[in-house]
Amino acid sequence: MKKLMKSTVAAGACALVFGVVVPSTASAVTGPGIEGYSADVQAEAVSALVAERGVTQAEAETILRTQASDVQALDSVLAKLGERAVDGYLDASGQPVVNVVNEVAAAAVEQAGLTAKIVEHTAEELQAARAALESLSTVADTAIATDPTTNQVVVTVAAEADDAEVADLVAAAERFGDQVRVDHVAGGFDVAIYGGEAITGGGSRCSAGFNVNSGGQDYIVDAGHCTGAVSEWNVGPSVDASFPGDDYGLIRNDTGSAPGAVSLYDGSVQEIDSASDAYVGQSICKSGSTTGLTCGTVQATDVTVNYAEGSVHELVQTSASVNSGDSGGALFAGSVGLGITSGMGGGSSYFQPLTEALNAYGVSLN
Repeated sequence: MKKLMKSTVAAGACALVFGVVVPSTASAVTGPGIEGYSADVQAEAVSALVAERGVTQAEAETILRTQASDVQALDSVLAKLGERAVDGYLDASGQPVVNVVNEVAAAAVEQAGLTAKIVEHTAEELQAARAALESLSTVADTAIATDPTTNQVVVTVAAEADDAEVADLVAAAERFGDQVRVDHVAGGFDVAIYGGEAITGGGSRCSAGFNVNSGGQDYIVDAGHCTGAVSEWNVGPSVDASFPGDDYGLIRNDTGSAPGAVSLYDGSVQEIDSASDAYVGQSICKSGSTTGLTCGTVQATDVTVNYAEGSVHELVQTSASVNSGDSGGALFAGSVGLGITSGMGGGSSYFQPLTEALNAYGVSLN
């Protein structure tokens, strides 16, 4: 997992785009401060963990306090094992788990101090099943992901998907037996572009993502379906868009304010000092102009979502709430930036990985 460190740290507490705000002085409802977390983000993340996982407040705080080192340990072991590992994730208690297919690999995991789980299906088997399903005609309002917690490929079918097209997809999935699971959810999969408040242009509204820079010029990394739809925003012009396929874009930030922090829409901010990829089971939060600060858990990574506008690949799926107008908003874990809000469906939210966008544009976090 490649980490991209920010090039500069903004002095003081600032809103994401629109200037200086006063830091929140409200006491967090949680215990002692956790390194890398603002008080508001810590409180919301703890609340989400308690609600989702049934843990105590103290247990939730421990999960957050150790999450960065747990992710680093998982990263290190997966890199050392290479093809001997299937994949890895964080379990409900926040502990790293590495999936392997034999006792020899399990011993190597346990020697490193992590939990090994012997699973039935190899990475190659799951990748082959997934590739076969993705080679079929695209069915709008469906998604395909790999679930490391069950060692399965998951096909998610929303109620708005075409019944005849879905029948063919499900029939293909069933041929792989227990390698593939089919889940049915309500509604459809939609990019979340309208109805927000943060950045406006051309009759559309989205949320600002992360402030970045290149060659002394400030930009905002945002959702590609936003920057592709609108050429001129109230903060500056769109300069690039990648959507569908990916969902990232770039806006030139002409406001004169581009701090390395994410607005929490309550007068406080969360500073962002690095970018990284997400893991299943990771506690995360998202900031968007419609729903504000919401938190949850990473449910899947490397997800293909088939929107009506086209397919987007390698998205991060989470339980954090989003709604129309949150598009482009920031996904993060404490001070680590993870993604850009892409869309929603079936009670889940979907995010473009931030590291891919930073690498594509050759920009650095502010």
